[in-house]
Amino acid sequence: MAISVLTAFWAVSMLFVITPGADWAYAISAGMRGRWVMPAVAGMLSGHFLATLVVAAGVGSLLAGHPLALTLLTLAGCSYLLWLGGNLLLNPALPAAGQGGEGESGSRWALKGFCVSGLNPKVFLLFLALLPQFTDPQSSWPVPLQILLLGLVHLCSSLVIYSLVGYGAKAVLSTRPGAAKLVGRVSGVAMITVALGLIAGQIN
Repeated sequence: MAISVLTAFWAVSMLFVITPGADWAYAISAGMRGRWVMPAVAGMLSGHFLATLVVAAGVGSLLAGHPLALTLLTLAGCSYLLWLGGNLLLNPALPAAGQGGEGESGSRWALKGFCVSGLNPKVFLLFLALLPQFTDPQSSWPVPLQILLLGLVHLCSSLVIYSLVGYGAKAVLSTRPGAAKLVGRVSGVAMITVALGLIAGQIN
């Protein structure tokens, strides 16, 4: 693939990644918990990679042609975001309590991160619309391989930005419990807003 194509895709990918949304909210909540940033980010990246694989395998086009399947996927993702956002809104994370919370583990944060991005139909639909636009059928590389390469570029961008967001939240809010509580609630509201926006899109 041409470097110019990869550079153009990287620029578009960065615009998507730096836009605050459910992923940002989850990274911030992980940062306020102290040591769970990387498991949370790894989980979210796994969800993005799954979306890349779905598009590369051609399954995305099949799903896009079945409105009922997309509706069910949207409702599943929205339900999870509403649940997660509601928990953050009602019980915002506090840094002092977050270093070793009961029942918390890296795998649990990774699984929740995977659900945040993997069940987010906005991510899937974006990849379905975006990735094929940067492929070249005349290239010596097969189109599925081109899509996988583009997906890896996006994962690298996401890794950098989400890590900065998570560790930035940890650094700034670790000694400010009042601010951390407020940010936690704002993160919850952000997740709920994303979910309600997706539901509204289905109704319209």
